[in-house]
Amino acid sequence: MSLIVQKYGGTSVGSIERIEAVADKVAAFVRQGHQLVVVLSAMSGETNRLIGLANQITETPEPREMDVLVSTGEQVTIALLSMALMKRGLQARSYTGGQVRIVTDSAHMKARIEDINSDTLMSDISAGTVAVVAGFQGVDVEGNITTLGRGGSDTTAVAIAAALKADECQIYTDVDGVYTTDPRVVSKAQRLDRITFEEMLEMASLGSKVLQIRSVEFAGKYGVPLRVLSSFEDGPGTLISLEEDDNMEKPLISGIAFNRDEAKLTIRGVPDTPGVASRVLGPISEANIEVDVIIQNVSDDNTTDITFTVARGDMKKAAEILKKTAEELGAREVLTDPKIAKVSIVGVGMRSHAGVASTMFQSLAADNINIQMITTSEIKVSVVIDEKYVELAVRGLHTAFGLDAAE
Repeated sequence: MSLIVQKYGGTSVGSIERIEAVADKVAAFVRQGHQLVVVLSAMSGETNRLIGLANQITETPEPREMDVLVSTGEQVTIALLSMALMKRGLQARSYTGGQVRIVTDSAHMKARIEDINSDTLMSDISAGTVAVVAGFQGVDVEGNITTLGRGGSDTTAVAIAAALKADECQIYTDVDGVYTTDPRVVSKAQRLDRITFEEMLEMASLGSKVLQIRSVEFAGKYGVPLRVLSSFEDGPGTLISLEEDDNMEKPLISGIAFNRDEAKLTIRGVPDTPGVASRVLGPISEANIEVDVIIQNVSDDNTTDITFTVARGDMKKAAEILKKTAEELGAREVLTDPKIAKVSIVGVGMRSHAGVASTMFQSLAADNINIQMITTSEIKVSVVIDEKYVELAVRGLHTAFGLDAAE
């Protein structure tokens, strides 16, 4: 008998028929003798519908009330799945985040989990009940409903798996695993049998939408075996583990990630004095805007240009802050560019191989793609390029690093 936490995304529970199919899958696991916790997202499109309703009332809805509103989507699916499981003769019970007692901080719409009281869940699971938990939500210490941000149901599932010391956390989605890159962009992309937490964390942070980044952080921190599977077809999926594959033929690069949701900001002609980067980027950070790639160029006239990237949705707010900073520092101008993208190569194999970045740059040059910014880590190289060249760049890199599936 194994204790398994399963998470089903919005497309997996997007209709009554699909909820019934999830119930069949869950029932099959229970009849094999497994103990189950099932974490659900809202029906696909439901969260957007709820946000749309709020925006019809006001363009700036109060975050606390938004959390109250959007958290209702998951309550629908957990109740319906519990009913479907009961119809199949199983004991089942639905739980909101507050009923589980998933305690978070008070950062509405992007809360972080601080603690999970697993006693109630464990008691019901031990009695043979399938616990069906609303993903994406929790409560703060004052009892206010909070949500974890988009994709937060993955984080809920992994956090519960860690709290319960589950044998495996299975993330069911509309893809059958983690691929070397998006198969919709590269038809020869291959499903990976396994990938390390480190690689998956980079892939998730760089734009791969298969898993939410915080869920991978949780899984890696607590050593939760994580598997990505398809809700719609059987298969082994992709195992995300702590250990590297011992296969000596392991590719140098595991995957190509890309993110179109990027914007670039530049403040030009800033006085080149100690602490100027802090004065430029500090107010951006204080506004809870995450800065990604940063470069600084010093000119001959004792001024410097600082360029950085943020999520495209944060560009307008960041530009307003930056213009105020420019006035305070006497900078020449502030420039913005929403039409960029980041393309990255990821792989633990590059630790022991030289020339990886060179191969990447040669591939981009062969396709006449200009590199605007570069950033690296031990297992990744990322470049910022013009958005219109993303697919061309990804296809070229996929081939250059030998990731194309054999025909």
